[in-house]
Amino acid sequence: MSTQTTDAPASTIGAVARYGLLIGPLLSMIDSSIVNVAVPDIATELTAQLDEVQWVVSGYLLALGVSLALTAYLAKRYGVLRVYTVSMVLFVLASAACAVAPNIEFLIAFRAVQGFVGAPLVPLALSILLGKDGIGGGKVPISAALTLFLAPALGPTLGGLLIGAGGWRWIFIVNVPVGVIGLLLLLRVPTSVGALGSSSARFDPVGFVLLALGLTGALFGATEGTSEGWDSPVSWLPLGLGLALLVGYVFWALRRAHPAVDLQMMRHRNSAIALVLQVFCSVVAFGTVFLLPVFTQSVQGHSAFATGIALLPQGIVMGVATFFGQKLSVRVPLKILVVSGFAILAISSVFLITLEQDTPLWATALILSGRAIAIGLVTAPLLVAMLAPLPEDQLADGNTLFNITQRLGGSIGVSILGSVVAGGATLAATIDSFHLVGAILVAIAVVAGIVSLFLTQDRSTPVRSVSPLGE
Repeated sequence: MSTQTTDAPASTIGAVARYGLLIGPLLSMIDSSIVNVAVPDIATELTAQLDEVQWVVSGYLLALGVSLALTAYLAKRYGVLRVYTVSMVLFVLASAACAVAPNIEFLIAFRAVQGFVGAPLVPLALSILLGKDGIGGGKVPISAALTLFLAPALGPTLGGLLIGAGGWRWIFIVNVPVGVIGLLLLLRVPTSVGALGSSSARFDPVGFVLLALGLTGALFGATEGTSEGWDSPVSWLPLGLGLALLVGYVFWALRRAHPAVDLQMMRHRNSAIALVLQVFCSVVAFGTVFLLPVFTQSVQGHSAFATGIALLPQGIVMGVATFFGQKLSVRVPLKILVVSGFAILAISSVFLITLEQDTPLWATALILSGRAIAIGLVTAPLLVAMLAPLPEDQLADGNTLFNITQRLGGSIGVSILGSVVAGGATLAATIDSFHLVGAILVAIAVVAGIVSLFLTQDRSTPVRSVSPLGE
């Protein structure tokens, strides 16, 4: 497959085009979690049962899993920027349809469409930004790192604010003007960026079926684990079958010349280790920012607005940490930087064990900010290390694989941790459950730090760097 070169230097394109490429991933990631807080309101207005409304959440995730299995092929066949643009247009239209849903069946159907067309937005935007001839000039904007971890975490809080201001339909309505702005900003993106499409790209039907069914099974099982409990066959059976199919896909893909998603990057030591570490990071990051709002609202009695304010500082801190992580990566070996990041993550997670009913929100904000420092130091360098060995025409595969593991690892991790918290029958037991979750997250961070010791600094491979948005 051929690749393209820019028709203008990255420096002359500026931040506007990058914002255009990040609005799509931002909306897609937020929408994976924003509906969670709207379930009761949707059930009331559309006169639906709660188990029906849950499919508004599950349908999105399952359709997303199927679409991720197609993303790499579509990018190779039709071109990265073209597929991204079409996905963005369809995502805005699907959001508008969800906003005017007359009944629950209509809403479930178009939420599935929304998930299907929104799945390519994250990996394809990153492919363009990371391409050596693309807008980012091989650099990862800080805003991209924030999108990967902060956007889905803020979904429930943002959803609560929108529902309080105008009702549940506003969580979809807001996507329309923001999405249109993103499409207008895409006009500043040169049509020559990203890998070109090629009629010689081959579709892998067997690999697609294995990957699509594996992802939908695993995501569905993880989703049901929180609501039904892990002792229910509805949870562990689809999760087990899904993971088995995904293992089967790995063996299939490594023996195919043109698999649905190329896994050749896993043959590179740093890429494989970085991918595993990103899964650990996803579990620790998502686990906290999804569960802490539950703690502050259900245990401490704070409002969704107050909780949202407490969550905001971590975004600023993560941006600053990513910036300094970029500066340090030039002088500090990858192994030392990542190990230090996970060490900070473990230390800051220890304070989760001290949370009590009367813990002030500013203290919670400090704990989250300490964790944001660590995630800012770890996320972008690992993403760079994972994708560094890949040529331009394999970036869509690499970013799709990254997005699959991040979403799958985050979903399963949050579901398991959520089940631990849900086991508390009394207020004291619930607080103890949150302390146990804190201990688990500390253990995960420590294990990740140990695994990080096996990273190497490969001087033979040109390493993509991380840059702030305006550079």
